[in-house]
Amino acid sequence: MNPSYSASNIQVLKGLEAVRKRPGMYIGSTGPDGLHHLVYEVVDNSIDEAMAGHCDRILIVLEKNDICRIEDNGRGIPVDIHPTEGVSALELVLTRLHAGGKFDKGSYKVSGGLHGVGVACVNALSSWLEATICKDGIQYHQRYEVGVPLGPVKEVGKTDKSGTIIRWKADPTVFEETQTYNFEVLASRLRELAFLNSGISIVFRDERLTTPKEQVFSFEGGISSFVSYLNENKTCIHQTPVYISGERDEIVVEIALQYNDSFSEILFSYVNDINTKEGGTHLDGFKTSLTRVLNDFLKKNPKIQKKMDKEDRFSGDDVREGLTAVLSVKVPEPQFEGQTKTKLGNTEVRGIVDSFATEQLTLFFEQNPSVVEKILEKAVLAAKARIAAFNARQATRRKNALEGGGLPGKLWDCIEKDPAKTEVYIVEGDSAGGAAKKGRDAKTQAILPLWGKMLNVEKTRIEKVINNEKLQPVIQTLGAGIGQNFDTSKLRYHKIVIMADADVDGSHIRTLLLTFFYRYMTALIEEGFVYLAMPPLYKLSYNKEERYVYNDEEREKEKLEIMEKFNVKDEDKIKIQRYKGLGEMNGDQLWETTMDPARRKMMRVHLDDAVEADRIFTTLMGEHVEPRRKFIEENAMYAQLDV
Repeated sequence: MNPSYSASNIQVLKGLEAVRKRPGMYIGSTGPDGLHHLVYEVVDNSIDEAMAGHCDRILIVLEKNDICRIEDNGRGIPVDIHPTEGVSALELVLTRLHAGGKFDKGSYKVSGGLHGVGVACVNALSSWLEATICKDGIQYHQRYEVGVPLGPVKEVGKTDKSGTIIRWKADPTVFEETQTYNFEVLASRLRELAFLNSGISIVFRDERLTTPKEQVFSFEGGISSFVSYLNENKTCIHQTPVYISGERDEIVVEIALQYNDSFSEILFSYVNDINTKEGGTHLDGFKTSLTRVLNDFLKKNPKIQKKMDKEDRFSGDDVREGLTAVLSVKVPEPQFEGQTKTKLGNTEVRGIVDSFATEQLTLFFEQNPSVVEKILEKAVLAAKARIAAFNARQATRRKNALEGGGLPGKLWDCIEKDPAKTEVYIVEGDSAGGAAKKGRDAKTQAILPLWGKMLNVEKTRIEKVINNEKLQPVIQTLGAGIGQNFDTSKLRYHKIVIMADADVDGSHIRTLLLTFFYRYMTALIEEGFVYLAMPPLYKLSYNKEERYVYNDEEREKEKLEIMEKFNVKDEDKIKIQRYKGLGEMNGDQLWETTMDPARRKMMRVHLDDAVEADRIFTTLMGEHVEPRRKFIEENAMYAQLDV
């Protein structure tokens, strides 16, 4: 180490060097999420043009060889020479981090990308990028390699079009894991943007396929259509979503909401089209308003108030049970808490949303008494369920206190107490549990066997979940609460591993557990604590050599390798054992194949798209048979049957 420390040790990163040096600071990661973030940055520029009223069509194309192209019919990025910088405005936008029209209120009243780093980041992290601008009857072009222009902006011909085309190839030296875009991941975000900006047509095309596929997202109904989409497979208690919109102090507020007969709440909030996953002042204002308005209407309806029993007011949870709502605000200068832009901090927005929603919801409900009465009836049932759930929790706590320890008797706990170093395997049945107990590392691995038919929580209220004898052991084992009180900081294990048989029954148990985690312990999945164990399907044996494989394709590959290695002519001489269940394995086999951290295969459960996750859980586990039948028909080709 050099002991001297002087001015010569200070590095100054010029131009886009900073982005290439620390890409994660600008796009979050260099994995698949960061790769998709490149697309969002360019699309956001086009959306900003649309929000400013200059663009109504955006085309996103995934070309062969991992090339992406995005076109819009906006004004086109300016190409004239900047008065102080001496280069074209296009080159400034593509090579300087804090250059762009977002800082000029006259150009963009509101914008998602307020930091001016968007397209410049994409340029910096691409092997090459081409910008084509159609403006004032002339088409311009400029090409970059690794963020460096190969020459000035050139006129390449005349055109009757207007807009911007950005085409690039992500740099494989930056995105080492993958440069291949996931169509479904991008489609979900583009669909969301189309819902949030009514009247815009977003065309998404995949030209990597032999037969290109195309989806067009365009919703005249805007966020009302979004709510209808979210509630598509649910039974709604009023037919049409409630929609209110308006502007106060340059802040535009849009709210759409509709109640269904489920017991869960779906609430998405956005600021300038950015999904504020952690909420913020705008969401606080809406929640406060909704609770106040419905309590005011409860007071005016003595017939319904009588049904409240001991209490005379709704809690916030009561009025949001079965609620599906989308809140979208447009704020000229949003202040986000944290780099990820997931929580709005502007204090003035809380009051604006609160007063606006209170005024408009009151007006709507006064004009639609039948709608508000149905909502009040729903909230009364929720309030009664809340009291029952509270009593159930108290009873469970008293029972645990009497029985001691608060941990289920069936749990085989581990020695280590640091949750970051421990994992719990949730297995079905005592035989699989016994094998797992014999095979585990008792220092860090706990085993919780479950037995009997598990509850489908999609169709029941929280007090039944808390009292359910199959789910109680899971709640007690994890130790982090349930529902609104769930807190991952109290988790007793940081890996929750679902270990079920590799058959239809095992798949059903996995789905029931995942539904429970998603509905009542959502942060478990959001923060990546849930894993699926991958037990082998087959064991191949020959001449004292044993190999475990996890699918039919691997079985054939390993069989050929064994035949070559031992010069076996007759494949029937290789013994193949098909495991029907975990209980068929002894402890040593289970450790070697499924539980040993050095050799096992595990799948982490991700929540990439909350909108689609909710729809799939509703479709597969909800009351309605027809959507489930349709889903099975459409996805039957991907199923692996165990017959």
